[in-house]
Amino acid sequence: MGITTIPVTLTDLTEKKKVNADFLVDTGASYTVVPARFAKKLGLKVDRKQKFSLADGTIMERGLGFAVVEIEGKKAPSTVVIGKEGDSPLLGALTLENLGLMVDPFSRKLRPMKLMLA
Repeated sequence: MGITTIPVTLTDLTEKKKVNADFLVDTGASYTVVPARFAKKLGLKVDRKQKFSLADGTIMERGLGFAVVEIEGKKAPSTVVIGKEGDSPLLGALTLENLGLMVDPFSRKLRPMKLMLA
């Protein structure tokens, strides 16, 4: 589909600490990855550990926590992967769905999703 990056604002759950950065949009990733330096600045805490499989089959374990994600004026709390040093900022599908957004495959821009209740 190509590479899409977008500006994202992350805050802790109290919305007192804030980080602005460009995130790579990856609709193949479930969770949003918050790099270690951002997680530290926001004071994010690990709630639980989760194992993940990478595209090459490698299994890794990371902590999960919570942050508020804001994109284009829309914001919602989201479960996030608390990255380690070297992990890149990555916006996953669950966060996009929480915000009611999707990636238009032709323009590679975010668009509102058609939401269903059933």
